[in-house]
Parts: sequence; C-alpha cells; structure tokens
Amino acid sequence: MKTQEDLTMNHHPIAVVGAGLGGLTLARVLHVNGVETAVFDLDADRHARAQGGMLDIHHDSGQVALRAAGLLDEFQALVFPGGESMRILDKHATVHMEEIDDGTSRGRPEADRGRLRDLLLDSLPEGTVRWDAKVASVRGAGAGRHEVTLADGRAFTTDLLIGADGAWSKVRPLLTPERPAYTGVVMVECDLWDADARHPKAAAVVGGGMLMALSDARGFLAHRESDGSLHVYAALKTDVSWLDGIDFADIGAAKRAVLAEFGDWDPSLRALVADADGALVPRPIVALPVGHRWERVPGVTLLGDAAHVMSPFAGEGANNAMLDAAELAQALLAHPGDAETALEAYEAGMFARAGEAAAESAASLLVCMADDAPKSLVAQFAEYAEEG
Repeated sequence: MKTQEDLTMNHHPIAVVGAGLGGLTLARVLHVNGVETAVFDLDADRHARAQGGMLDIHHDSGQVALRAAGLLDEFQALVFPGGESMRILDKHATVHMEEIDDGTSRGRPEADRGRLRDLLLDSLPEGTVRWDAKVASVRGAGAGRHEVTLADGRAFTTDLLIGADGAWSKVRPLLTPERPAYTGVVMVECDLWDADARHPKAAAVVGGGMLMALSDARGFLAHRESDGSLHVYAALKTDVSWLDGIDFADIGAAKRAVLAEFGDWDPSLRALVADADGALVPRPIVALPVGHRWERVPGVTLLGDAAHVMSPFAGEGANNAMLDAAELAQALLAHPGDAETALEAYEAGMFARAGEAAAESAASLLVCMADDAPKSLVAQFAEYAEEG
C-alpha cells in the first residue's frame, strides 16, 4: 500500500539516475563537500545482481576520482596483489609477452568491481540510494526542471537531473537521439570457481593476473579474481545474429556453440569455456560514436556509459565514468547557484577527454580482433614501453 509520501510529487535539488560507479562517485564527492543528492537505481537492493569482474583503476582517472572522494587510502586495501600481471598468447598457447606484477605498481592496480562499489555505497549516508526505483520516463517540467516517473507510478521533480544509467540510458533522449550501435564483436562471459584447486589447467594458462589469448579475429580474455575464481570472456568478430542460434538456457549447448568457433585452439584455452561453472552470458559489445556530444540543455547532463559508452578493449569505461563524476561534482562546487555554467564547463572537458578514450578503445578493439593478432598488440605494448 502506498504511503502519503509515495503519493506526493517529491522534489530533489539534485537527482542521479543510476547507482553504478559513476553515480555513486558523484554522490560521494558532493557529500564530502556538504551537498546531498538523491540516487535512484532499478535494482531491488545492493545485492540484487553480480557486479562483474576485475577493474584496473588508472592513476590518471579512476584514482583521481577516488582521491576527490576521500577514498583513495581505503581503495588501496582492495587492490588485488599480483593483479597487474599480464600474459598475451596466441591460439596455440604460445606466449608472446608476459609481465609479472612484482608489487611495483605500473599505475593500474586491479580491484574487484563489486568491492569498489561497496566501498562507495558504504561511504554515503543511509537513504542516499533509493532502490527498486526503475525509471519509466523523463520529461522537461519548465525552467530547467525535469520530472521523472518511476515504473511503479511514483514521480519526482528535480532542478538538476544527471543520467548515470548506462548504455541504454533513459535520460539520454532529453539531450540526443543517438543510441549505442553494435561494434561487430560479441563476448560470452563465464566463470571458473576455485580455479587453482578445481581447474588447474585453466588457472595455469591465465597466470596471476590477466590473460589475452588472441588469433583469427577472436580470443579469450580472462582475469584472476580476488576470490580465487577466473572471470572469462570468449570474444569473436561476428554478426550479432550469431547469438540468435544459441540457447543459453542450455549450458551444454551454449558451450558447444562457443567452442565450435575455437575448434583448433589449444586445449588449455578451450578449457576456459569447456570447464566453466554456471551459466554462459552473451554480451554484444556496443558503443556510441567516437566524439559523441550534444547541445547544452538546461538542468540535465550525463556521465559514464550514458554519455560515451565505448568498447572495453582499453579499460577506460569505468575509469572515465568515475572521473566524469568527480569533475562534474567539482564544477558544481566551483559554481554554486549557477548549474548551467557548471554543466557547460563539465561537458566541454568531458567531451574532449572521453572522445580520446573512445578513440583509443575503438582502435584497441581493431588491434585485438585483427586476423594477425596478437602481433599488433604486442607491438603496441612495445611502443608504450619505449615511450615510458
């Protein structure tokens, strides 16, 4: 039964749609500076779904945001020892490049996405995040205000609406008709639990951190997780309709369909899917156009994937979302009472920075999914090493 509060049109000076890393970072940076927000998320609660695998948090983006949030020291406790180790193999499991994480960080320490999200959630006042609040529609309400209606019929107005609600953002259409498009690459996600004990062959080929096994416009990307599991993506360049012929409810059939694309690959690599525990999850990779931007609309903006979803091949998505959040918060704090000046400043910087990251991600996708991979990728890392 709805309460009187539920039936009243509530108003929030700042409303954030989406309790991912970007939305939570924004709320946290504002909170430590005395500005409170209301964050709305479609999940029933913080434990409603798994949060994905490991993230490399970059020194010049994600860590900058955590410092602004006053959480950089706490983040260091989440870093996975050895997580910056990396192996690049071909389909025969021949090692083309290997780096061992000896504890001297190269500026991209690995941390579990779920634990990082928990750190942000726990840093906010009780009630900041409104769970079970799926957005059904948004519309302008005049004078820069917006009205948001939730799926259960509740509604609220806000002076400043921030879409941090991912690739299929409900807020984005207020600013632009652009929608993410398929990049030509599908990933199928799976896990191997308690890998060292139960899946020693797969654990050995992944090594201590990250694996990239690439050949023939396809590959296996895998991370060792802090809980002892392996998080795996089988990736291939294909028409998205390839997924239509696979019944992912039938785990055995799904495994056979994926492994049919890797028929001549080394058994240690095929084991990453063949021996997987639990369901396989299809992930068509989508992206907004490189350089995506919009004209200024009073009272609303976007951050993270809502603003610039890109392929994961450069590890920039979460880092840019968090830096978006910190820079937006700082712009709002620098221009109290003048949200439009703040949003204009934020968007100008974000468009330029995110455009560069999206271009890098798109280029890395082509390198990783090339017919001659991993040759070009190894050359690229050698170039980075020369540049320091």
